[in-house]
Amino acid sequence: MANVIDYKKVEIHRAEKEVLKDVSFSIEEGEFCYLVGRVGSGKSSLLKSMYADVPVFSGEKAEVLDFDMLNIKKKQIPYLRRNIGIVFQDFQLLQDRSVYENLSFVLRATGWRDRAEMEQRIEDVLIDVGMQNKSYKMPHELSGGEQQRIVIARALLNNPKLILADEPTGNLDPQTGITIVTLLHNLAQNGHSVLMATHNLQLCEDFPARVLRCRDKELRQEF
Repeated sequence: MANVIDYKKVEIHRAEKEVLKDVSFSIEEGEFCYLVGRVGSGKSSLLKSMYADVPVFSGEKAEVLDFDMLNIKKKQIPYLRRNIGIVFQDFQLLQDRSVYENLSFVLRATGWRDRAEMEQRIEDVLIDVGMQNKSYKMPHELSGGEQQRIVIARALLNNPKLILADEPTGNLDPQTGITIVTLLHNLAQNGHSVLMATHNLQLCEDFPARVLRCRDKELRQEF
């Protein structure tokens, strides 16, 4: 299988300080992988480097979905991000808009124009996450788990090859967290590559997958 992420001897800096060094790893199509480590260990910076929110400082190779992150141009970044679904811990839903309006906003922002096609795509992703009857709801009317499902639906809108989930269960109760991790594993089985940052090591044991650990400014692979 082809690699959707391929980093070799990568360095990542924030505010001129070294966050990670000598990072080498790859993720294949359809693979689920955990990213673990203490707060401040570089997990979020590593994820952000993959969608060009944090620049890759140096490295022998840094490719995400065939984009060269060492030399990516500003005009290329929107095309990269259209192929990446991002799931945030704090949801980042527009609170003054319904579920449907949150999703249609993303579609319009990424170039969709045909209303019928947009409605069908929104229906499809809501079915994928088991929220097909919630499109009219406002975010504050949903539980935390339901909001996270909507965030995952939003991440799926453009059928991304890669999903980056940054502590997606961090604000959820344990049972709801299990539901979300199960959903993400199912997405990997359906061909999406998923990299999930988490503090919850129990989830790594209950839902086994390859583990990458940020520690002492390095990325170590655990199996």
